[in-house]
Formats: sequence, structure tokens, C-alpha cells
Amino acid sequence: MNVNLGPVFDRFVANLLKTGLYQSQSEVLREGLRLLKEREELKQLRLAELRKQIAIGMEEADRGEFVDGKKAFAEIWKRSSSHRKRGKG
Repeated sequence: MNVNLGPVFDRFVANLLKTGLYQSQSEVLREGLRLLKEREELKQLRLAELRKQIAIGMEEADRGEFVDGKKAFAEIWKRSSSHRKRGKG
């Protein structure tokens, strides 16, 4: 496989090779791809967890287990105000 990285990444790879941490361009690219793969897998895990939490929330809402937005924000402001007052005392 031939890859054209462009001048910015060519210099970056060359500098990494100069450090001695990597022995070849292929090693640098494999490490970069490994990190990209890891990031994508983590993104998929987070997305799956988010979908799970949304499904739980939808089920709770269907059962009537929710607070409307105005009440929720009013409670948040109330708690926030209480924390600020205690912090100043």
C-alpha cells in the first residue's frame, strides 16, 4: 500500500522516527491506526450506552415517571442558589 501523507504528516513521521521511538514509517502508521481504531470503538461504546439510557428514559416517560422541564429547571436553580448561599457564609 502506498500512502501520500502530505508534507505536514511527512515531517511529523520523520520527527517521530528521529526520536527513536519508532523504527519505521509503517510502525508509526500502525500506531496511529491502532489509536484511531481504539477511539472509534470507544465512540461506539458511548453511543450504545447513550441509546440504552435514552431507551430507559423513554420507558420511564411511558410509565409517567418524569418531571416536566419547567419543574426540573426550577429545582436546579433552587439547588444552585442554595449552594451559592452556603459558599458565601
